[in-house]
Amino acid sequence: MADSRAWELVMRRIEDDLASGRLSIGDRLPAERALAAELEVGRSSVREAIRVLEVLGLVRTATGSGPSAGAIVVSRPEGAMGALIRLQVAGRGFDVTHIVSTRVVLEESVVAELAGGGVDLAAPAALLDRMDGTPDRDAFLALDASFHLSLAELSGNSVIAAVMAGLRSSIEGYVLAGADRLDDWPAMAARLQEQHRAILADIDAGDTDTARRHIHDHITGYYAATNLIPTTKA
Repeated sequence: MADSRAWELVMRRIEDDLASGRLSIGDRLPAERALAAELEVGRSSVREAIRVLEVLGLVRTATGSGPSAGAIVVSRPEGAMGALIRLQVAGRGFDVTHIVSTRVVLEESVVAELAGGGVDLAAPAALLDRMDGTPDRDAFLALDASFHLSLAELSGNSVIAAVMAGLRSSIEGYVLAGADRLDDWPAMAARLQEQHRAILADIDAGDTDTARRHIHDHITGYYAATNLIPTTKA
């Protein structure tokens, strides 16, 4: 097989091993030499496949010897998702407006699901308490991202949580740049906090429709105020 495509053979072999259960999280991949001999490819092709898997968040590599050395199967889907979407945004493959609209769809679904049943809101509420005492803008926005992700994690859907983390991280630079254009950051922070607490109250009260409307207005309102997207209506 041509070396330019041989790494794909290695990828398929590892994918098959993961799907069949022959490899699980925490397992070490076979040694480079063994994989190369078994698949009749060059060791450089094995290394290329492992580098791709590391970028995708499926393996972690470490040099040296001992239990932590080599390529070990891990699970870090949010990192891979974020890297992929960031590259597409940077390359103009994904429009920021489409990223925001996708985030709205997902977060409306999340709050609607949470409002449909009793959930413990202690974790997101604690993040809001921390945000109340955070005058630093960048720290506030980092906690804001954690708040929204915590809601997704409460839904129990790991795919939605990973996609949301990727969407948010992909436009983090735009979020910060947009904040630079605000004349009154303290007023915006107070407005965001009021909206955050209203969303939690909607969820706690089981008010699905209002929760969906509030999360829509909350997300699109910030991006519109910072001139990242046109003003939209629910």
